[in-house]
Amino acid sequence: MKTARALLRTILALAGLAIGGETLAAGGANPVSGVSLIAALNDAHALAAGRADLKVLRIEGNSMLPFFGPGAVVVIKDLAAEKLRAGMVVVYTNRFNETIAHRLVASAANGWTAAGYNNSEADSTPVTAENLVGVVYATFHSNAIADNAVMLAGVNAATPVALAAPAR
Repeated sequence: MKTARALLRTILALAGLAIGGETLAAGGANPVSGVSLIAALNDAHALAAGRADLKVLRIEGNSMLPFFGPGAVVVIKDLAAEKLRAGMVVVYTNRFNETIAHRLVASAANGWTAAGYNNSEADSTPVTAENLVGVVYATFHSNAIADNAVMLAGVNAATPVALAAPAR
């Protein structure tokens, strides 16, 4: 019988998951897998289940392509702001009260500068201890297709959205 950890690794591998790194797609296209959006959401919630330091978010927007885009589901891990480093992909709340998933570019006196991979400008809101939601811990890629609208509505209701959007 497989251990719970081995079973989870198998599930994550089948879901097209990248942990601790990024899955690149050629030419900046949205990386997709054969996994439905519902399955990706369920697998992400299974990974985060019982862990207060993990949260699941759906991604909307293209600013983080080719790393993730619409149809991706990310698991966010709590991390103290003093442990942030350039290059980390974080989720934070900007001054417009939007939840944003972008990469840290540089440390500044007032926090961290963040930007989407495809954005020509950095975000106007610095990432600080006060607005940091967490760091991207895992990414599930899906085919962005929901084959069961009722089931999707239930899973979506339990899954907030993070924007990978143009800088504001």
